[in-house]
Formats: sequence, C-alpha cells, structure tokens
Amino acid sequence: MIGTAARRELVSWLAAGQTGMNRAATEWILIWILAVCLGICFLLLLSVTAYFLLQWRKMDRILDSFQAGDSCDGDQTISVNLDIQETRESRVVSQLQRILTNTRFREEKAVREKDQIMELLSDLSHQLKTPLANIVMDTELLLDPMVYGDEERRREFLEHARSQAGKMQWLLASLLKASRLENGMIHFAVESAWIKETIARAVEAVYSQAAAKNIMLVVETFQDLCLIHNSKWTAEALANILENAIKYSPENSSVCVTVTCLDLYTKISILDEGIGISEKEYNLVFKRFYRGKGVEQQEGSGLGLYLAQLIAQQEKGYITVASKAGEGSCFSLFLLNANGEK
Repeated sequence: MIGTAARRELVSWLAAGQTGMNRAATEWILIWILAVCLGICFLLLLSVTAYFLLQWRKMDRILDSFQAGDSCDGDQTISVNLDIQETRESRVVSQLQRILTNTRFREEKAVREKDQIMELLSDLSHQLKTPLANIVMDTELLLDPMVYGDEERRREFLEHARSQAGKMQWLLASLLKASRLENGMIHFAVESAWIKETIARAVEAVYSQAAAKNIMLVVETFQDLCLIHNSKWTAEALANILENAIKYSPENSSVCVTVTCLDLYTKISILDEGIGISEKEYNLVFKRFYRGKGVEQQEGSGLGLYLAQLIAQQEKGYITVASKAGEGSCFSLFLLNANGEK
C-alpha cells in the first residue's frame, strides 16, 4: 500500500515538474520569437529610413543641379549629370524640367511686360509733356483780364488749345493702336485685294496736307495688281509714310509713288525731295517715338513709321528705306503677290 502511494506521488510530482518545464520552455520560445520579430521590425525600419535618406539625398542633388542650371540661358538645356534610370526619379526630373522651363518663361515674360510698361509710360509722359504745358499756358492766358476784351486773341488761344488737345488725343489713340498691334491684341484679316484703290485712299488722306505746302503728289501709272493685304490698314500705313514725306519736304516740291511688281512681292515706293536720312538712322527711324536728327523741333510724334512697320509685318510684308542726308528719301513697302502666297 505504501509503495503504491509513493509511486503515485512520484509520478504526480514528475508530471507537475514536466508541465512546469514545458511552460518555461514555451515562455522562452515566445520571448525569442518576440525578440526576433522586434529585430526584424527594427531592421526594416532602419532599411526604410536608409532608403528614404538615400532618395532624399538624391533628390537634393537633383534640385541642386537644377538650381545650378537655373543661371544658364533660357535657350540652353539643363543637364543633370546623375545616374538616373527610367524609374520614378526620371519622371520627377522630367517634371522638374517642365516646371522650371515654364517658370523661367513666365518670369521672363513678366520682366518683358514690366519693361514694356515702364518704357511706354516713360515715352508717353515725354510725349504728353509739351502739349499739356501748351494747354496750361493757353488756359492761363485766357484767364488773364487783359485778354477778356480781345476776342481775336481769345479765339487764337482757344484754337491753339484745341489743336494741342487734338494732338494728345491722336497720340494716345496711335500709341494704344501700336501697343495692341505689337502685343498681338489686334488681328486684322488679310486677303487678295487690288492695290490701286488702297493707294488712292492713302493719297486722299494726305492730299490736304500736301496742298497746304503746294507739294505735288504724283502717282506713276501702273497696272492694278492683286496683293495680299488689308486695304484699310495698308492705306493707313501708306498714309503714314506719305505724311512723313510731306512733313519733311520743302514747299513747292513733289512726292512720287511708284509700283513695281517682283517675283514674290510688289514694291510700293514713295520718293520725296526732303531733308533725307543718314545711313546710321535707317533702322532707328522705325523705332517708337524716334525723331531724326535735326527734326526734333518740327511737329511729329515718331509713331508714323513705327505703326507702318507693324502693319506691314502683320501682312507678312516689310518696309525698307534708301536715303542720303539732304537728297530726299525713298521708303518702299513690300507686299506679297496674290499668286506668291505660301
């Protein structure tokens, strides 16, 4: 009986010890598994951090390269000397290239527009200064008590003030028209049209000015031609050239208009017997508000030839000048022949 009970107790004790050992082993296994998982997570976190740091450094180098290339001229292509495969980085570089190009283009456009506005305001203030001063002076003279009873002098001052106001109005309208043409805000249709009627309209527009100086307007006989142009705008361009010719020609002289048909273009030349232009001023006379040497004191705004050149360019034509100081000038407007249009 005693031996049997002892054996039972021994077996029970051994079973309890085995269970405790199994429980401890299980706990150690769980601890090791948890440690291994934490280690793997730490390694993954470390790897991801290293990857992102590497990508960040690579993107930093890309941005530094673009920033360094930003000082290059706009026409040059910025080269990024990095080992970039056809992956996500290459797409980022391509997008950065487009963003940088668009940003530079907009920045340059903004700078150009700002410069144009500043130049326009400067030119406008310079051109309006004289007529405004004249109007103020006429107004002050009209307020003078000594002029109240002199109707003739009052009328003279009023006429002069009206003339200066008209000059300002014409100047502002011409400048606005030139700016719109220059910036592409005005687009007029060009078509095949007969040139003889256009020239007649231009001559008619300046006939009274020529008559006032007893200048003979001569249009040499020519066969009517069909040219690519806008009759209204071309007549204005020709009238501007004719007006310049009349303005700087002496009294009792003549201004001649000739038409010559060439292969692709037709040349409309306007010859005068005026003061002429030196060769150094050939390109300058087409600039806005430019006044030739020796004519600063004469009436004029320096917009006529500038407008004429803008109109010709809209019609795919151009204007040239040939002249010598003291020997008159020849301005030639070239317009595309109707059969020469591309």
